[in-house]
Amino acid sequence: MVERSDRAPLLDWEEAPSAEKPGEASPPASNAKEQLSSPSNSRALSGCSAPGFGWSSGPGGLPPSRSVCNADGCGAPPATSSAPAGKDETLYPDNGDHQWESRSREASVEDRMVKWEEKDQIVSVFVVTFNTRTGNMLEWCLPKDMDLEGVEFKAIASGSHRVTTDFIYFRKGCYFGLACFANMPVESTAERGARMKSVGILSPSYTLLYRYMSFLEHQVRLQLQTPGHYSPLEAFYEDKRALLPPGGDDVVTACPANTWGSTINHSMHPEMKITHPAGCMSQFIRFFGEQIMVLWKLALLRRRILIFSPPPVGVVCYRVYCCCCLANISIPGIGVAVPEFRPFFYVNVADISALENELSYVACTTEKIFEEKKDLYDVYVDNQNVKTCREGLKPLLRLSTADRDKYHKLTEQRQMLLYSQEENGDCVSSEEDLFILFFLEQNNRIFQTLSEVAASPDPMLTQDNVRGMGLDPHGDRLFLLHLLEIYGYDTLLVSEQLCCS
Repeated sequence: MVERSDRAPLLDWEEAPSAEKPGEASPPASNAKEQLSSPSNSRALSGCSAPGFGWSSGPGGLPPSRSVCNADGCGAPPATSSAPAGKDETLYPDNGDHQWESRSREASVEDRMVKWEEKDQIVSVFVVTFNTRTGNMLEWCLPKDMDLEGVEFKAIASGSHRVTTDFIYFRKGCYFGLACFANMPVESTAERGARMKSVGILSPSYTLLYRYMSFLEHQVRLQLQTPGHYSPLEAFYEDKRALLPPGGDDVVTACPANTWGSTINHSMHPEMKITHPAGCMSQFIRFFGEQIMVLWKLALLRRRILIFSPPPVGVVCYRVYCCCCLANISIPGIGVAVPEFRPFFYVNVADISALENELSYVACTTEKIFEEKKDLYDVYVDNQNVKTCREGLKPLLRLSTADRDKYHKLTEQRQMLLYSQEENGDCVSSEEDLFILFFLEQNNRIFQTLSEVAASPDPMLTQDNVRGMGLDPHGDRLFLLHLLEIYGYDTLLVSEQLCCS
């Protein structure tokens, strides 16, 4: 087995430093604590319905995404440690001193969380090229026996010949991928004046892929300039490859269950570094405007949402991510029986069979033919136009009075944040946190009210209950009925006053 160093040779990319080796100076305690308690690093607990928390299709559907344990006890997705069974026993000596054991356990858990957080999770690296005779083709990959069938059509999206550079998030089986594409003009008749390639990686979670964005962008430029030079990619894979289970289940698990916190941190969204100049969330709000309230309802109802857009694909992949963030719920036990809201990111015609079996998802595509495949989606988003062919969902596309009020409140909070950042130099708060928490609190308020009314002696939803949830008793009646059905509030009765005016 190749012994891997903290940084591979021949690499030219920046990322968070690896865990300290024994004997190296440890970082100051304040810095370590800051790293562990960073809101952008926190995740949801198991049992919470939190679409977008680095979902993975591994056993149990638990997300092996980047996680840390902080002072608030933020939840960490389960994961596999590469340590052999029984290794943890040496961390907690049975000396009878329970107080010392407790402190030792806390310190070792924190230490292991930091080390796990930076554990390598790359299962494959590949190069895809466009051949003028055969079309998209897989040029090179590691490991050689990795099943990458169809990845050539994900790493170079349909219509990419119209753009110079792009990046694409996608799903391949139980893994997520990130590929960087570039198109370079060449004086070659055989290549018809253009050379197009894409360099990509696969991981069990999409939340860490951004760390390698700059490396992939650099490597695709190298591949265009000097095709066939794979040494940096080979070194990268040797340094960053994940340790798969010996059974060959093609699943990389995550952090040990005994490192999970017992409470939920205030911010529980996956970290995706925003490379779009305007920022992911602010661009999403400006692009859709009030329509994000329609997308919020559809996401909470776990509908199949397909977003169409011509290339470039990267910014549209971020819209997929934002849609997932609309449906976050942090109340334990809520939503465990409903379909998981799964981000597929970029899809093409090769994904049709997979989408046919999905009950709930959000994805994007550059292929207009999907619009005709009405059985594959519930909602089709073309530019800012949100439409559906489902008669039962069409009323949900109309904004209610409460929707406009919520959107106005969101924009007010955003303006206050921007003013605070400009006037006071507030670098702690972010638009992403504000966006996530706004919808998280809204969703929690709805389900907290529903749970309280369902547990009361008189389980009847009244107009006051609905207003208390931030909904319109008249305009949101159909949305509420769908919500009760999907989330299993069968014992709740709806007051006859909640009728259409």
